[in-house]
Amino acid sequence: MHRRELLRLAAAAATATSLPRWSWSATLTQRALFPLGVASGSPAPDGVVLWTRLLDGPVPGTVPADTPRVSLPDSVTVRWEVAEDENFRRIVRQGEANALAALGHAVHVDVTGLKPDSWYCYRFMHGDAVTPTARTRTAPAPDAMPEKIRFAFASCQRWEHGHYAAYRHMQHEDLDLVLFLGDYIYEYAMPKTQPGQALARTHSLAAAKTLDDYRDRYALYRTDEHLQAAHCACPWIVTWDDHEVQDDYAGLSGVGDAQAFLARRNAAYQAFYENMPLRASVLRHGLQGLGTPDAVQVHARHDWGRLLRFHVLDTRQYRNPQACRTPGEKPQGAVSPAQCPALIDPARSMLGTEQEDWLMQGLAQDAGTDTRWSVLAQQTIFSQRNYRLAPEESYSGDTWDGYPASRQRLLNAISSTRPRNTVFVGGDIHQNYVCRVLADFAAPQSPVIASEFCGTSISSRSNATQHRTQKIIDDNPHVLFARPDKRGYAIVDVTPKQWTTTLRVVDDVMRADSGVSTLARFVVNDGVPGPRAV
Repeated sequence: MHRRELLRLAAAAATATSLPRWSWSATLTQRALFPLGVASGSPAPDGVVLWTRLLDGPVPGTVPADTPRVSLPDSVTVRWEVAEDENFRRIVRQGEANALAALGHAVHVDVTGLKPDSWYCYRFMHGDAVTPTARTRTAPAPDAMPEKIRFAFASCQRWEHGHYAAYRHMQHEDLDLVLFLGDYIYEYAMPKTQPGQALARTHSLAAAKTLDDYRDRYALYRTDEHLQAAHCACPWIVTWDDHEVQDDYAGLSGVGDAQAFLARRNAAYQAFYENMPLRASVLRHGLQGLGTPDAVQVHARHDWGRLLRFHVLDTRQYRNPQACRTPGEKPQGAVSPAQCPALIDPARSMLGTEQEDWLMQGLAQDAGTDTRWSVLAQQTIFSQRNYRLAPEESYSGDTWDGYPASRQRLLNAISSTRPRNTVFVGGDIHQNYVCRVLADFAAPQSPVIASEFCGTSISSRSNATQHRTQKIIDDNPHVLFARPDKRGYAIVDVTPKQWTTTLRVVDDVMRADSGVSTLARFVVNDGVPGPRAV
């Protein structure tokens, strides 16, 4: 199918509420068509996006690779309902949508006309198949000052490395929403077992390269009952990182042949849209400067009244290649300005010029409207981490340390526009970090202008040791806390006067029934940048 037609179909499927009878599909009965559960996302004051995806037969990856597939018709008509109660006696919105083969039989329904700051129940149906009842909610009205918001942020959930016990506990945290910061899937084939590193579970999928490969990977991950339950509990706001496509890719730069990588990236982007609760408006045609005809825009702003604004960033799609990276090869793990002068090239960007301008405009708007908390939700650690592994300075080339000029432009924007409270949240590195964000990391005595909380992974391993991490703390005084040895998530409670981050970690990621505990807790007071342990 031509890409332009694909975009048209996605937009039509997401906004239609009532289909003409001639477009209805035949009814399939005695089928378990919803093994991947449901989800909702992108809550607005008057609506939310509802998602599901139909499959018939065994989920790829859970059965031997040569198991025959069961095909669904090209179009399957699905009914959906939104109600004020879990028994669906007070239905407020309902309609039909077509699950199309061209979109992986995914359904995206952009529901509008709901009340602000309200909880709802929803479900999908076809024939005698019905999804579990799930909960979602709308955001407060734009001019409201809510008393609080409670959300979780999480990232990095490699299937083989652990069970999703974190989601088993997260679903009971009484959350308004979940903020997912990337690496929802991992594109790898099953790894070989290393001595002393057992795998929690296995799958039969090859490395993801084609659209069907990526669709299968999302289907596998979404079979996890605890992940499904977390999606059922509240809406999610999502962005991506590298493993939704390929490890350490940057813009149009990946490993291998450039044209083959571009085709792989386009397939991965389409699969991400198909499997996430996103509006069809994120599908963009002909973004300037990308060198590719299609893209998915995941950077977006989400307001919670005047209390909080999420600036959700994309640090993958538009960035320049990592400094001193050989085309077609993986980037260096660590780089130094002395050995790689390109590291400090002022033209290099983590976000791309268009997104940098968009973010700086948004921060200025926050300051002008007195938004209480400006949240920069992005993929990786923002603050400087000098590894000092050699006589000269040494930094990770894939984090913001690999793009210091781009980071300084953002720091300068925060200093000049002066949002009331700026907080960074991130993931990617599979470690918990809490940092004071300085106006200039090259000047250790410069003022603290923001706070940072970088979360650990849901299940993905960290290769860092506490000994090495402690050395980073010692050599980087703005780093207040760092632990690489625990998996879990973060809970954030925000009021007009205070931000509280609670780091929650599971006891044993190899157990689906693992317990959970609190590792640490930090607060940020209104008007006082920088976290404080409590």
